[in-house]
Amino acid sequence: MLRRTALIALPTGLLAACASAPRERPARFWSGRLGLQVQSSPPQDVYAGFELQGGPEHGELTLLSPIGSVLARLSWSPGHALLEQGGQHWTDSSLDALTQRLVNTVIPVQALFDWLEGRASPGGDWQVDLSAWSAGRIQAQRLSPPSARLRIVLER
Repeated sequence: MLRRTALIALPTGLLAACASAPRERPARFWSGRLGLQVQSSPPQDVYAGFELQGGPEHGELTLLSPIGSVLARLSWSPGHALLEQGGQHWTDSSLDALTQRLVNTVIPVQALFDWLEGRASPGGDWQVDLSAWSAGRIQAQRLSPPSARLRIVLER
């Protein structure tokens, strides 16, 4: 009986040892869904899941399809930004230039971190509405051309 238990326990223990540890999230990590409508020519609508980590100086934003595949990844550090999309890569010293390339408008990524923490800091020509922030919802609007509306729903 002891031998049978050992034979059953050995493979189970080996499988447990091979299992990868859960991926730890950085201290500043947000995920959820976003919708962005840009009144450009042609108009652009972006709906995606997202994961955002880091901060204004160093960070990474990943846009995900409904089934979880990566649509685009934007990463940045001081003086350097990288956009990866569809097997292509673009680099620039400006994060704004790459958000413009990605969604036809500049997204105030620097201010976005404050918005996610419930602080209504200025985001260039964007106005933020944090009235539903406690429920995990953020809305922002850009009034100057091209006008745009950003909606974020955070996972809790």
